[in-house]
Amino acid sequence: MTLQTALLQGTRLLEDARVPAPRLTAEVLLAFALRKDRAYLYAHSNDELGETGWIHYGRYLHQRLNGMPTQYVTGRQEFYGREFCLTPSVLIPRPETEHVVETALARLHPGDVVFDAGTGSGAIAVSLALESRSRVLAGDISEPALQVARSNAQRLGAPVAFLAADLTTAFRSASLDMLVSNPPYVPLADLPGLQSEVRDYEPHLALFAGADGMEIYRRLIDDARRVLRPGGSIVLELGYNSEERVRGLLSGHFRQIESACDLAGIPRVLSAVLAG
Repeated sequence: MTLQTALLQGTRLLEDARVPAPRLTAEVLLAFALRKDRAYLYAHSNDELGETGWIHYGRYLHQRLNGMPTQYVTGRQEFYGREFCLTPSVLIPRPETEHVVETALARLHPGDVVFDAGTGSGAIAVSLALESRSRVLAGDISEPALQVARSNAQRLGAPVAFLAADLTTAFRSASLDMLVSNPPYVPLADLPGLQSEVRDYEPHLALFAGADGMEIYRRLIDDARRVLRPGGSIVLELGYNSEERVRGLLSGHFRQIESACDLAGIPRVLSAVLAG
């Protein structure tokens, strides 16, 4: 069987199972099975797929057909121009979260101390450390998630200090210049309606935030008033339809409250400055 034939067969299987982007998924899985990039598949389309490659490719197709997200099959995902390693202990970084990094970078100054609460894979913290001259700290309540984040930071050469922490509880008062987070924000009531790839594979600890999805926002914003220095910033990713409620939590104690939309025009990030 040639690589081209393997791609056609894999694409057909994924199409029949109604897996999104079947051709792209087949390419990613076959390239991963061969430990090559996707360009290799086109340059060597008439090469024979060896037994080892076929065994790996078949296993990866089987995992995807059973619902496992491609990123967990391959253990990798690109974010802010860099490749991050993943395990099912962390959320898959989404392109929308890159707006959190962009918003934070616009507010950061050299030497600022910034903390990424609930760092997961470390995508936000690593990106900020490599794109700014700030001192970046990151924490998570999940030790398996911290192991993934530490590994990503080491592999990418990012100077991030990690700590096991429940949000901001480990910090003294007025010790941070910025608090940034992509917190859990899915209401528990939405669990049955989530895509199976999300519901069955991504860590619930990083997804759900109480009955209304606001539990972690409330905790973060309340404690941000303690841990941020006067004039310090908070940058939060927004869940769907949560902008007004999060804005309401910020009002009264924060100023310069600004939202940023993703490419679909949906409010994705809310940032603000602690009134001093």
